Amino acid sequence: MADFWTSCGYNLLRRADDGRLVVTDDYLRLYYARPELAPVAESCGAERAMHAALVQDPRRDVADAEIAAIADADARENYRVMMCFRARLLAAESLEAFYFNLFREDVAVPPDFIHHTAQVILRGILDGTNDGLEARAAELFFRRQRVSVNDGAIMLADDETVEMHASGGGFGSLGRLLKEGRTAPRTIELDVLDEASAGRYFERDERHDTVLNLNHGRPGCLALARVLERWIAHFHGVRAAVKPVREIPDEEWTWHVGLDAEATAMLNEIYSGGEVDQERMTRVIGLFRVEFRDPIVLRPEMAGAPVFLGLAAAADGTLRMKPQNLLVNLPLARRT
Repeated sequence: MADFWTSCGYNLLRRADDGRLVVTDDYLRLYYARPELAPVAESCGAERAMHAALVQDPRRDVADAEIAAIADADARENYRVMMCFRARLLAAESLEAFYFNLFREDVAVPPDFIHHTAQVILRGILDGTNDGLEARAAELFFRRQRVSVNDGAIMLADDETVEMHASGGGFGSLGRLLKEGRTAPRTIELDVLDEASAGRYFERDERHDTVLNLNHGRPGCLALARVLERWIAHFHGVRAAVKPVREIPDEEWTWHVGLDAEATAMLNEIYSGGEVDQERMTRVIGLFRVEFRDPIVLRPEMAGAPVFLGLAAAADGTLRMKPQNLLVNLPLARRT
């Protein structure tokens, strides 16, 4: 069994009897060690004292006066944000419940904290996997991707990594090609994960320097479909089969969910009878058909009907997936 994403803190959590993840003191300490909160050379005595006290007792009450006593304004704001985040985290029965509730209520949480929570939940969902393609596909849920299409090959690389190494650095020609949108798959074959090389992912899982081919029917696309199935099952407790498709048949199109902002806008526009220009349509990089094994889990008017999912790159060539859309936008009769 491969371990991966060790720095995310999954191993600091506790699993409840129902498989949900429960926050522990050590998991809270992971947040106190973040750069936004860890003391620096310039930190005042009040800041150092509060940080030390929180590390000692991660759930201790923090009075407004303690935060107000911190000299640095940015540090004061960071602690206020963290205390609000901690309060919501501890009020929820599980990490999954906390994440789900973020999108049903008007809650202000730093995006990095939201993405990190998604990563930890996915680490739990994928626990025990030896499939590097599934783990790489899961990165789409919490890390922005750089999309490059050349000669029909749809390549996804980690956007932050591309930006960091595009000048040459440790990413070499791959970074330059992806940043310029001129992917040449033959020249970067060793960096593109496939079934034969998927195991290498676990040797470099936190480097975020592997590329996923998302072409229809390819192993990377099928791996993403499997992760989508597991995400839906974990949060909703329902079994669904997710399959890549090349188009959405008009006669079956009764419900769709965009997996990112661009796909949501395009699918809504087309479904409403609008026209989407060809340039925008070329940004669609994935369509999926979802069939629920037990039709009774759907709303009565949707019983037996498929749900279609869409994935599309933004105008700047990036993809920021919104997995929360699968929590709040599926036409389920009930949610668990």
